[in-house]
Amino acid sequence: MTIIYRIYQLLICVPLIVLATIATAISTIVGCTFGNGDFWSFVPPKHWSQFICKILLLPVKVEGRENLDPRQSYVFIANHQGAFDIWLIYGYLGRNFKWLMKKELEKIPLVGKACKKANHIFVERGNAAKMKEMYDSARRILQSGMSVCVFPEGSRTKTGEMGAFKKGAFLLAEDIKLPIVPMTISGSFDVLPATKGISFVRRHQLKLTIHKPIPYDPAKDMRTLMEESRRIIKG
Repeated sequence: MTIIYRIYQLLICVPLIVLATIATAISTIVGCTFGNGDFWSFVPPKHWSQFICKILLLPVKVEGRENLDPRQSYVFIANHQGAFDIWLIYGYLGRNFKWLMKKELEKIPLVGKACKKANHIFVERGNAAKMKEMYDSARRILQSGMSVCVFPEGSRTKTGEMGAFKKGAFLLAEDIKLPIVPMTISGSFDVLPATKGISFVRRHQLKLTIHKPIPYDPAKDMRTLMEESRRIIKG
């Protein structure tokens, strides 16, 4: 079955995913340029993400959507197991949001331009002026009522174990006085771990658990909030 699944990926999935990615990027760029940016930055990528999971025959399970208030904006944070984290959250969280993403992703043809048009926020580490600009952009987005989504580890795990959290997402939540929503991703590392070179997808269930929001509490210090969030995500 493994050989058949790999052939299926090469001959059917890869060409269709490439075409879907191009179509999604173009529709996002055009839609955000001439239409409702909130709609075009979210709906096409959501369906693109669901399409990728479905065509690869990956079962998806989501728990905890009932924990979210549709009228409330949040700072969503999740562990970062692999590339499929993006499609899992984008396709199945069920909420419009903006990503905080690595600056390197802006270089991907079409996709980078689509992300820029969609007003996702690029993070350029090591540059104090750019980091301030990033925080200002994120602050404006949150103050407008939109949510943001962050991987506080900063990069994908190489071992399957969760890494240390960085402060960025927690500083934003504290600054705007917003709740943080911890989310646990499981199965993504089994589907496609972070490795050098090209790897085949392995069929495994993807699961997204949306935990109860942690409300803003001025009495709670940053370290305590980070440790609480990490403990909830780790389970």
